[in-house]
Amino acid sequence: MESRRRFLTLFLASGVPLGAIGYSLRAQENPAKPPAKPPLKDDDTEEPKIDPKALLEANQKDIKKNIERLFLLASELKAEVEKTDSVQVLSVAILKKAEEVEKLAKGIRSRAIG
Repeated sequence: MESRRRFLTLFLASGVPLGAIGYSLRAQENPAKPPAKPPLKDDDTEEPKIDPKALLEANQKDIKKNIERLFLLASELKAEVEKTDSVQVLSVAILKKAEEVEKLAKGIRSRAIG
């Protein structure tokens, strides 16, 4: 047990100073270089900028189209629900249509938010 302690203390006592000397020598050999500046961007290499007004108009047209489709799907869903007996379990077709309505409504909401 005593020999282990002696070995560890000698190892640490000799290793720490040698490591510090090695680090200081490497630091002297390679002086710190300032970080490289990013190259300047040319105007020609940038992607063409999209007109935000045109983007908003296209987004609004898409929202209106989706709202019309949502209204049509909701009307179809309402008609199917009215046809079925309320005591029975809803059919798979009604559930799929309801999921489609929900998905479309979430898509419209996400587009409207931005």
